[in-house]
Amino acid sequence: MKKLVIASGNAGKLREIQAILSPLGCEVLNQVELGIVDAEEPHLTFIENALAKARHVAQFAGLPALADDSGVCAVALGGEPGVHSARYAGNSSGREERDARNNDKLVAALAGSSDRRAYYYCAMVLVRHAADPQPLIGEGYWWGEIKDEARGRNGFGYDPHFFLPALGKTAAELDSEHKNRLSHRGRALRQLVEKLRGFP
Repeated sequence: MKKLVIASGNAGKLREIQAILSPLGCEVLNQVELGIVDAEEPHLTFIENALAKARHVAQFAGLPALADDSGVCAVALGGEPGVHSARYAGNSSGREERDARNNDKLVAALAGSSDRRAYYYCAMVLVRHAADPQPLIGEGYWWGEIKDEARGRNGFGYDPHFFLPALGKTAAELDSEHKNRLSHRGRALRQLVEKLRGFP
């Protein structure tokens, strides 16, 4: 595969995905560079949303496309915010402000709960063309806890509140290389890359 389009305009996601894909030696583009607008994400599962995004971008780009759908799932909240993670507190304003509101809402929703367990989940989907009948799918989980206090300046989304007890750090306190080795997105993408090696 000589060229691939990532179905995202999220700068944080693009950095993480491109870093893991770099050993493949293919040219990696993103949908913003090609002027492709975001796909709708109306589905109830991460995999369905990721597949919809990948097919949408492949159709407009005429190239293989890679998409992920991911989010944080709090055990005490029955898996919320889940597929709604990116727009948990609404869809207005810029990404940083939206991230801050999402985090505030999650911390408030867990107020008074002793169960702070949560996990990041990522579904990563690659289609070789828009009508690909056999999309490649990778999945990854990353377990941690939600802390009230934000810590760290790296990462994005819920990373400043996503605490890793074994490391004593939040995801936002990890450097990008360390995070990519451990994260849900890194695990899903490496799983998908292994499957990709077996396809022409």
